[in-house]
Amino acid sequence: MSAYEPFTDLDIPVEKSGFYKGYSLPIALISKVFITLLVLWALIWPASADNQLGSWKWSVLVNFNSFYIIAVGTFAIFLFIVAILPSTGKRILGPVGEKPEFSNFSWFSMMFGAGLGVGLMVYATAEPLSLWGSNPEIVAQTVIGSAPETIESAFRFTFLHYGFHAWAVYVVTGLSLAYYSYTRDMPLTIRSALTPLLGRFANGMLGHLIDVLGVIATILGVSVTIGFGISQFVEGVYAISGMEWLMNGDTKAPAPSTVGMISALILIMSMSILSAVSGVGRGVKYLSNLNLGLSIILLLTFIIFGSFLFAMTTYATAFVDYIMHFLSLGFNAYSPQNEAEFAANLPAEAAPFASELYSGATNAWGSFDAFKSALSPEVAVLDAATLSSVYEAGTDGRLFGWQSGWTTFYWAWWIAFSPFVGLFLARISKGRSVREFILGAVIAPSLVCFLWMTLLGGTAINLEVNGTAEGSIVAASLTAKLFVTLEHMISGGFLSGISIMCVVLIMTFLVTSADSGILVMNTIMSGGSQETGILHRIIWGILLTLVIGTLLIAGGGGLEAIKSAMIIGALPFTLVMVLMCISLAKTMIHDRK
Repeated sequence: MSAYEPFTDLDIPVEKSGFYKGYSLPIALISKVFITLLVLWALIWPASADNQLGSWKWSVLVNFNSFYIIAVGTFAIFLFIVAILPSTGKRILGPVGEKPEFSNFSWFSMMFGAGLGVGLMVYATAEPLSLWGSNPEIVAQTVIGSAPETIESAFRFTFLHYGFHAWAVYVVTGLSLAYYSYTRDMPLTIRSALTPLLGRFANGMLGHLIDVLGVIATILGVSVTIGFGISQFVEGVYAISGMEWLMNGDTKAPAPSTVGMISALILIMSMSILSAVSGVGRGVKYLSNLNLGLSIILLLTFIIFGSFLFAMTTYATAFVDYIMHFLSLGFNAYSPQNEAEFAANLPAEAAPFASELYSGATNAWGSFDAFKSALSPEVAVLDAATLSSVYEAGTDGRLFGWQSGWTTFYWAWWIAFSPFVGLFLARISKGRSVREFILGAVIAPSLVCFLWMTLLGGTAINLEVNGTAEGSIVAASLTAKLFVTLEHMISGGFLSGISIMCVVLIMTFLVTSADSGILVMNTIMSGGSQETGILHRIIWGILLTLVIGTLLIAGGGGLEAIKSAMIIGALPFTLVMVLMCISLAKTMIHDRK
């Protein structure tokens, strides 16, 4: 019996003339209406937008935390199976004999810069240091926070957030799009990956909505990345120049001011629009190569002046630890703990005070000592053993709070970013085998991320452990930790030079992320065309700037409103990605027949 013919007659009508020539009018208009309403809401009623987005975010986390965690764990396992199987791994993404468009160096540079550059600059020191003070092992009271014996678990979860699971999110989208585009000659757009399930319905409104979800997720994912990046950019410029207006004036907890953030946003996005206008083969490619070169210089600085031996020892032990816990890290999802569940586990003498004890005992960001110090006098008289049992009764709630605040936030961020990075990876990967695509885009970047995290983050931890930093790196803001770490490593003109280079690197990473996002959004809205109108690239660059700017204002200059919107927006696209895996599996089984 012969295999059925797959549906490949995907028809995405585009305008033949006028302002939207070459674009799908439904996708472009629905996307613009949504973004315009979000901008107006955040601009006219900033407090309402911030509060409502925060409320919706919490509802998403309470109801879909496990879905996020298990979905990402499944993506990683699925890709490794596809890469290992000979019948699927050796398939070329393109016609027989097709050669890759870009060299391995440029391919990796663009993949690395678009996929993670800003995140590494912000979190390379901040993440290991933060997880050294708080991770599930500490929350469950298995180890003590900020102690030498906690370093292993700190890097276990650091590697989780930037390792194979994380990059698998990008590659599921990228591989799905590349496979259909280059082996079946279908448009390079989101709906193509679901045609085995949707069939001819992909040509209608359902297909339009799927592409719109890709555009919205891209906008929100890029917004979070740009938001974190410009915060660190402002911190770096302030460290170099000392311009007071860039900061909020708070001497105890200095942070970038709203004016400083908006000014940096306008500068970065103006450069991004110019780069997007020049296209992938010029602006994005050259900036990505520059990014990788400057990144190597920064790594060499930490190798020579940082805690290299400590970092390499940590790399080896943490990598083994990560692999040993690979499955549990990918599928161990925590559920919220309500007050009734908490009260059921309390000792009898503490039961009357359940309502008062609940919030403190389930707070993932506190500690046992902080929990005890916040108790009212009538509750504080309970003996130490009882209070210890009360705190233990809230462990499930604390674990859920930590996971939803760290891992689930990361998964939502990677998923929201995946239409952009996935489509971009597909765009630059024609001619490579499926196995090469998976191994090159999952394992290779992960190993570099591990090196980056252990060199920069390990140095920061070692400076705190040996007393050199005296708590200054821990006390610094999230986006300032890199510059404070450098101050304890080097000094004088060399420090100034490296700090300036870091600011330039942050800027080029930001520009690369933003201009790639603009190009990808235009590709989706044009029905998969890789040659899009310059005017529309400029318009979407301006709209992206307005989204980030208004959400920054709604969050009072902070990033909470942007983060909330991103976690909400990533949820429907997570379902799309699950369907992508099912579709790709179905297609590969068919193609093997």
